[in-house]
Amino acid sequence: MIFAPARAGALFILSTTIAGYTPASLPVVNANDNRSPAGIVHRDTLQIRLVVKMARWYPEDGNGPFVEAPVFGEEGKAPSIPGPLIRVATGTTIVATVRNELTDSTLWVHGLMTRPARADDSTSIQPGTAHTFTFEAGAPGTYFYYAKAGTVRLREREQLSGAFIIDARGARHDDRILMINIWGEPLDSQNYDNALAINGKSWPNTERFRVNVGDTLRWRVINASIRPHPMHLHGFYFRVDSRGSFLADSAVAPDRREHVVTRHMVPGSTMEITWSPTRPGNWLFHCHFTPHVDEGARLGYRSMHGDMHHDPSPMKHMAGLVIGISVSDPRHAYSPSNSGTVRRLRLYASERAATASSRLVTSYVLQRGSMPPAPDSVEPPGQLMLLTQNEPTEVTIVNRLHAPTSVHWHGIELESFNDGVAGWSGIDKTLAPMIAPKDSFTAHLILPRAGTFIYHTHLNDIEQIASGAYGPIVVIEPGRKFDPATDHVYTIGWIGDQSPPNFHLAINGYDSIAPPATFDYGKTHRMRIVNIGAAAIFNFILRRDTTVMTWRPIAKDGFDLPESSRTIGPARRPVSAGETFDAEWTPPEKGEYLLTAMNRGRVFARQKIVVR
Repeated sequence: MIFAPARAGALFILSTTIAGYTPASLPVVNANDNRSPAGIVHRDTLQIRLVVKMARWYPEDGNGPFVEAPVFGEEGKAPSIPGPLIRVATGTTIVATVRNELTDSTLWVHGLMTRPARADDSTSIQPGTAHTFTFEAGAPGTYFYYAKAGTVRLREREQLSGAFIIDARGARHDDRILMINIWGEPLDSQNYDNALAINGKSWPNTERFRVNVGDTLRWRVINASIRPHPMHLHGFYFRVDSRGSFLADSAVAPDRREHVVTRHMVPGSTMEITWSPTRPGNWLFHCHFTPHVDEGARLGYRSMHGDMHHDPSPMKHMAGLVIGISVSDPRHAYSPSNSGTVRRLRLYASERAATASSRLVTSYVLQRGSMPPAPDSVEPPGQLMLLTQNEPTEVTIVNRLHAPTSVHWHGIELESFNDGVAGWSGIDKTLAPMIAPKDSFTAHLILPRAGTFIYHTHLNDIEQIASGAYGPIVVIEPGRKFDPATDHVYTIGWIGDQSPPNFHLAINGYDSIAPPATFDYGKTHRMRIVNIGAAAIFNFILRRDTTVMTWRPIAKDGFDLPESSRTIGPARRPVSAGETFDAEWTPPEKGEYLLTAMNRGRVFARQKIVVR
């Protein structure tokens, strides 16, 4: 093993060597922004020559930690992560030669084949040899190719992959391609080192997108890793135009296209999205699994205890799968609305300190009446915040924690300064501060849409999210009353130790099992499901005994679903971290029902519903 230069907070300290290579002889990896297609096109044939060799990858800056691993490159050029972009028009013949320059590892190549495909292929290339793939490109879509070197178990090696895009004839190329690559190495049963990158770089070294208010952005997002990633956009909705896998891609019918702020991407999946910024400022696009974006993840699970990230700079309190977006307004197209009576709320970030017999508990508590809550008052999850559409609202967050915090208003279309990312949200030098202990910050909220949303910490996430610093938001239409007898909010989140193997899942603040709820028979009930756990997707299922009920889906992430998607169907819905989902349910008869949150066949949380 070779260790990278020691550095506080080093992200990747573990490197692997293969016989015949020395560190001084290894080429340095280029980060591939996926803008320039590789190879040479002559008439209707692309010829491309790829080589796999050992290289040194610096996911941060050139003086930071590094990984030594097999990497794709184009013959005669520097190796790159992601691998060289293959981009052709449908009908093109591709002649791709892959040479294995590794000295003692067989290369197994996947994905150099016609799309769509019914099954994955696998072609072995022995050390020092080459293989030529000749195939028709196939149907337009977003795909990728990858390779595996040797037989690697319990490790992630998805740095060895590249984008494969097939365009319709005459299609414009004004899109961008964002590819997720991960390299990982377990140190023991608890500790893990990994490099997490988008287009070859980890935050704060990922590419910054600089766009204008009113621009239309088309992104192809590729999850080339073996992990799922719920990808979240701050401040705006994006429209999902196509969804695919490693093998096939399908356009979403126009009448079924959803507008979301978070989309869960399973391993090996792709999506094409469209969105348009309407407000200036700094925004983020990132994975919503906390260990993939929090600075503490740089040392793996070893660093998930304690206060690690008190620095207000987002260059230090975030890491990993994060893209920064700076939106300018040169034509002054945006005009903020300040009309109407302002509603004012006070929200206290409170905690109960950990002891030898109890865990740290953190929560947000709204002030009731004229007196603030007791200093150690905790009510995880944070209280339901009921707001009114189009009503200007100011929320003053008072920090009673032992550590700094911030609040992100997840899914709310607001001005950048109030978005809650310390040191990043805002415009130019007017940036949101972290909220220090005994200090406060007032967020000005815009509420243009009725629906189900989330508020949660965006600083020291691993400790604070895992201990309960989150809560649900319901924005209701003017003149409408929120009726808890027929409007039910289910908030799923972590509460407990920070290490993922030891966390407790809570439903509405109760470990695993919530108290029974009583529903009235003969009425239609709105089920609002919020997943703000630090990681994991849960399949929510409503049953009576073993029979799955039916419900009517109506909204995702606070945005009404297309009418074609709002049809009655099985009461079963996967909801990932950072997603909300609303459905209407009319109980078919009186009796007992059960709402469960499941992952990989295991029930993590449940609530009994008694209809009478």
